[in-house]
Amino acid sequence: MRFYGSKVLFLGAHPDDIELGCGALLAHIAGHAEVLCVTLSDNQTNPALGEVVDEHYRSMAELGVPRERILLGSFETRYFPRDRQEILEFLYELNRKHHPEIVFVHTQSDIHQDHGVATMEAMRAFRGTTVLGFDVLRSSYGFFPQFLVEVKEADVEKKVRALQQYATYCDKYYFDPDVIRSTLVRQGALAELPFAEGFEAIRIVGDFAP
Repeated sequence: MRFYGSKVLFLGAHPDDIELGCGALLAHIAGHAEVLCVTLSDNQTNPALGEVVDEHYRSMAELGVPRERILLGSFETRYFPRDRQEILEFLYELNRKHHPEIVFVHTQSDIHQDHGVATMEAMRAFRGTTVLGFDVLRSSYGFFPQFLVEVKEADVEKKVRALQQYATYCDKYYFDPDVIRSTLVRQGALAELPFAEGFEAIRIVGDFAP
């Protein structure tokens, strides 16, 4: 099956979420589609995370996403449930301005409160649009990819290099290159491919062409 979208939105709660969840796919399509990467919180209320904004820009550059295609919001980390309505209105405005054809957001099996709000409000704001859920290993339980997208070895290595830009998180197990590569190998094996990035099929909108 081939799927396509000329305008693709990647939506994450925090810097690093998009790269962790779909960095290989993003590297694969960055030169072939109009990509917009939106992160709802810049994490700058935490003094220990003062470098993550610059690390995020460098990480995205490794994936082929220029700074003008990156939007960082200022919603407060861990308080997304409190700010749910404001987040919904922010996403409504994104949809009005950009009309994405595919939206990638956190899987519904993610237990982080911010990730869950991002997904729920995306489902409301982008009605009638295909929505696919990505996995952030540390905070999702019960994730199983129903939608597998082939990526190439070069895309895998770009994802590894992108996540290496986060010196802030260099000691986290889910940033380990072996963990990153093995996840993409395992998801590839599900589709009898060398590498794949896997997603939850939250909503698929399409038509059948015989």
